[in-house]
Amino acid sequence: MFETTLALILFLLPLAWSPGPGNLFFAAYGARFGLAATLPANAGYHLATWIVTLGLGLGFAEVSARAPGLFAVMRWAGAAYVLWLAWGLWQADAARGPAARRAGAAGGALLLLLNPKAYLIILLMFSQFIEPDRGAPGVLWIATVFTLNNLCAFLVWTLVGARIGARLRQGPAAGAVNRGLALLLAGVALWMAVAR
Repeated sequence: MFETTLALILFLLPLAWSPGPGNLFFAAYGARFGLAATLPANAGYHLATWIVTLGLGLGFAEVSARAPGLFAVMRWAGAAYVLWLAWGLWQADAARGPAARRAGAAGGALLLLLNPKAYLIILLMFSQFIEPDRGAPGVLWIATVFTLNNLCAFLVWTLVGARIGARLRQGPAAGAVNRGLALLLAGVALWMAVAR
């Protein structure tokens, strides 16, 4: 079990810690609202991650295989959701404080649920690390390691974003920061929509 867990963590390092839609989303939100304000969205995202990972590991993949258009619909819906959040940041008035829409636990969960790339990574992970003789306990262990690894990565990205944002959030630069973060989120939405 130790060797499998170590191999799994090494496999997940570049996937979870490199800049991707989830990391960039939380970095941008950390920059805008600070670390503490993003914790509900992070909790929602990672609870959804754990549940989806368990579901895929226990057989949800068969349902997805029977509905090939599901990933396309999810890709476009996820991109639209992130674009909507970007629009809220673009319109935020820095002088009145954090008027942009904050993503709560439900928003964080929705971000995961509408991200087909997450499903593909999870399926790839199970194709490499599932041990048939371990059954449900093995799936539970992999889902937990995967989720905790992602949570650590997202918290680091959020903290980095929050530190950068704290330096730029004051004074006349704050409006430009909001628009820059909105453009970053719009780029994430485009990435989610077109990347396969």
